[in-house]
Amino acid sequence: MRFRAQRQQQNQMPEVNLVPMMDVIMTILTFFIIISMSLNDFQSIEIRLPSKGGAPGGNQPQAPGTDFLMIAINAKRELFINQKPTTRDQLVPQSRAYLERNPEGKVIIVADKTVPYEAVLQILTTLRDLGGDRVSLSFQ
Repeated sequence: MRFRAQRQQQNQMPEVNLVPMMDVIMTILTFFIIISMSLNDFQSIEIRLPSKGGAPGGNQPQAPGTDFLMIAINAKRELFINQKPTTRDQLVPQSRAYLERNPEGKVIIVADKTVPYEAVLQILTTLRDLGGDRVSLSFQ
């Protein structure tokens, strides 16, 4: 008799219980949903970009040369320092003189939008070599 009972047990297919497996899958799915919902809360910084109308709040920019050195490049790649025409050869001594007088001085590079960035980069490199570490960029 025992042989018949063992034979019957060997011929039967094992049962697969799906309920515990579905519980695990639902738990994992819930975990990923909660994590993905928390990733949507990113931090942002509100930045007010300057416009051509002047500084926000109605404050007009200060006259060039009072607290900063303004280097301008127009569409023809002509250089101006504080609205006075200059050459690339004169740029280095004038910038060096300003930075020696004002070690904490600020430099503003104003470039026309049509000027390639390479021209602006050359001026930035020159100022960096002179020790000008407070440089702002402005495009017209």
